[in-house]
Amino acid sequence: MEEKKDILILAIESSCDETAAAVVKNGREVLSNVISSQIALHTVYGGVVPEIASRKHIEKINEVIQEALDQAHVQLSQMDAIGVTYGPGLVGALLVGVAEAKAISYATGIPLVGVHHIEGHISANYIECRELEPPFVCLVVSGGHTHLVVVKDYGKYEIIGKTRDDAAGEAFDKVARAIGLGYPGGPKIDRLAKEGNPDAIHFPRAKVEDAPYDFSFSGVKSAVLNYLNGCHMKGETVVEADVAASFQKAVCDVLVEHAIQAAKDYGMSKLALAGGVASNSALRQAMKDACEKEHISFYYPSPILCTDNAAMIGAAAYYEYIQGVRSGLDLNAVPGLRLGER
Repeated sequence: MEEKKDILILAIESSCDETAAAVVKNGREVLSNVISSQIALHTVYGGVVPEIASRKHIEKINEVIQEALDQAHVQLSQMDAIGVTYGPGLVGALLVGVAEAKAISYATGIPLVGVHHIEGHISANYIECRELEPPFVCLVVSGGHTHLVVVKDYGKYEIIGKTRDDAAGEAFDKVARAIGLGYPGGPKIDRLAKEGNPDAIHFPRAKVEDAPYDFSFSGVKSAVLNYLNGCHMKGETVVEADVAASFQKAVCDVLVEHAIQAAKDYGMSKLALAGGVASNSALRQAMKDACEKEHISFYYPSPILCTDNAAMIGAAAYYEYIQGVRSGLDLNAVPGLRLGER
């Protein structure tokens, strides 16, 4: 019997402010995962500046790819495919990665596989949790997205819930700015909340009528801003740690409640977390506790695989590749790409 050949994917991710490249073997084994972060550059502006992000990607992308190949001790010629994020994201940033991947594919003849960024986040779970296989429910929470997804099979998704306004990560950033913590808001609120009382202030938990799995975070964000303004007008002291903890609990309560409800309604015994906000310690703990109570298996990646990285893109590209998906040299950046679209 012929031995099955290992499949090596060179993956590229540049959808926002991380220039990343990775080499992934058989979809689940990471040989290298190189990330060049731009956080320090954008902190000055209180958020990501698209033009600056694009220029930095151009500067960094070649060296990041070379470093990924070097760390994995492989040659470019050994790659079976090149996986690249082509949406959603910042159009200028995406274009840098897509152009690079197309150039390499054209020059070497290595097949090209365009990957959906959210599919990448979901696939991060396959790297860490080798036993995880579809079907399962996945809660994707990041700066730009809050989705509840039924993962029917590799590459087959049904979005059953999404945010109607702010994404969870966006709300974290805006509240962090209002408290005076700066950018990036998520990790800073997570740290500060550990010192506060999550039951000190009651902030609203929004429900969307006739859409039990949808989210809305603009109300809780506004409630925090109103609370802070009220305190300043009355000359009352603001306990920032209590505000952070109470806000975080309000967001986590809604995320956990919706995700658990979806798993039960769809008869799923497996629930996964994905996206940048999936590294939030309070969310992970609350979800873990809820899953234990409901006898649902809970999966989540390490924090390094929650934020934007190329290893997750390599995992997603592998499953697309073995199903015969190939992208042409006409592949373009699609900033508003929806999950399940091609």
